[in-house]
Amino acid sequence: MSRALTLTQFPVPSTAGSIEAYISAAGRVPMLAEAEEFDLARRFREENDLDAARQLVLSHLRLVIAVARGYLGYGLPHADLIQEGNIGLMKAVKRFDPNRGVRLVSFAMHWVKAEIHEYILKNWRLVKIATTKAQRKLFFNLRSMKQSFATLGPDEVNDVARKLGVKPEEVVEMETRMTGGDVSLEPTVEDDEDHYAPIAYLAADGSAEPSMQIERKEFDRLQDEGLRNALARLDDRSRAIVQRRWLVEEGEEAATLHELAAEYGVSAERIRQIEAKAMQKMKGTLTAA
Repeated sequence: MSRALTLTQFPVPSTAGSIEAYISAAGRVPMLAEAEEFDLARRFREENDLDAARQLVLSHLRLVIAVARGYLGYGLPHADLIQEGNIGLMKAVKRFDPNRGVRLVSFAMHWVKAEIHEYILKNWRLVKIATTKAQRKLFFNLRSMKQSFATLGPDEVNDVARKLGVKPEEVVEMETRMTGGDVSLEPTVEDDEDHYAPIAYLAADGSAEPSMQIERKEFDRLQDEGLRNALARLDDRSRAIVQRRWLVEEGEEAATLHELAAEYGVSAERIRQIEAKAMQKMKGTLTAA
């Protein structure tokens, strides 16, 4: 029986228990020779042999552990980093083509790092600090280049920007995002009774309350109804002048006094008087309502 076949009897390590026990178990899984790896990859790719895929994954768990160890400085659990890296490893196994002449360890490195990077960016802060591909690259490069948690000086910013091929202001912005901490809106159990969380300083938007929305809709309805009633009490000419001066549709221009004067054959001053009298009458109607 070949060494590759004995892997089928090897227990799958689990991060659910001790992380040290998981690392020890993963380290005991035999590594594959190139011929064994090629045969397993071919069986999975051509015959959909899931046991072959399992053996490929098991034999490369130590790779994920080694990569995940390099990201412990982000303050996230080692076990979680390994689990995310394992997802990347499984994606790599699924896409691996042994006929390209590349070993799985080289091919899987990209997928393992990609999943760990995604996990870090989603969980390092409550708010995403990098959303574009360029921002993600800058985040990890800047994180690895900073020698301390101290803020970069102008010369250091320019030096980092030159090395990474980005603008100095992009380095400053990313550093600001990285050094900014999360603040809980609600008080935590550690806070004493004299502590005020940010939620206490935020003014509530009363207009969003259901009762306020209903009241506002009713007010708008009464306004529209009152306006229609007030217009209905005007004579035709007065109503037309008010509508064309003050109630035009969006995108349309209101008529001028001179335009209306020419249309009705009177002076502009006469149109102004009719308009003022009509507005006064409408005001009285709305007040009475």
